[in-house]
Amino acid sequence: MAETHVLFVEDDDVIREATQLALERVGFTVTAMPDGLSGLEAFRADRPDIALLDVMVPGLDGVSLCRRIRDESTVPVIMLSARADSIDVVLGLEAGADDYVTKPFDGAVLVARIRAVLRRFGHAAGPDGLGQGGAEADVEAFGGVLVFGDLEVDTDGMEVRRAGEQVALTPTEMRLLLEFSSAPGTVLSRDKLLERVWDYGWGGDTRVVDVHVQRLRTKIGQDRIDTVRGFGYKLRG
Repeated sequence: MAETHVLFVEDDDVIREATQLALERVGFTVTAMPDGLSGLEAFRADRPDIALLDVMVPGLDGVSLCRRIRDESTVPVIMLSARADSIDVVLGLEAGADDYVTKPFDGAVLVARIRAVLRRFGHAAGPDGLGQGGAEADVEAFGGVLVFGDLEVDTDGMEVRRAGEQVALTPTEMRLLLEFSSAPGTVLSRDKLLERVWDYGWGGDTRVVDVHVQRLRTKIGQDRIDTVRGFGYKLRG
């Protein structure tokens, strides 16, 4: 199996070199770039399996770079930020990032988060972000086409249509929708969604869930997913 190719964009020379070595030691192939513009060029040239983007990089900041990548691909993106401020986290997630890690980070923690993302996207994900045996392999039990009003979820073809028009979802958004559609009308807590969709075996930041639910709502309809205050979310049956 081909090694997983990581694009790493970080302007701090020490962090960039140390992190690259740490990732390469566990078997990743790493392309490390010092700024957003060179990172975008490397993304287009190499089509990596996952992108790690520092928020504050020169030329083209990490959030803007994430948006540019998301315009072209659904490849998984993890944002890196020196701050845990809500604005950094939310901006990165709204730009299309799938997760974020706060600096300074432990190398083992970063590797674990990368592997968690790759598990739910599928190893060796291609330019469209869906690798062989990825999300499809995890949802075979759902099977068939599920219908919720004007929303159709084809769990075999991994496609979603709203009023007959195809809806483009990232793999994380698709997995989130599959969790909801497997139990319509059932309230799913943020912690449960973090466990099932983000593969967190530990406590995580529930803002990741909230932003992705909002992104999903804009695509499938604002009234399709209800907020149950104090408990979580549920899909209208």
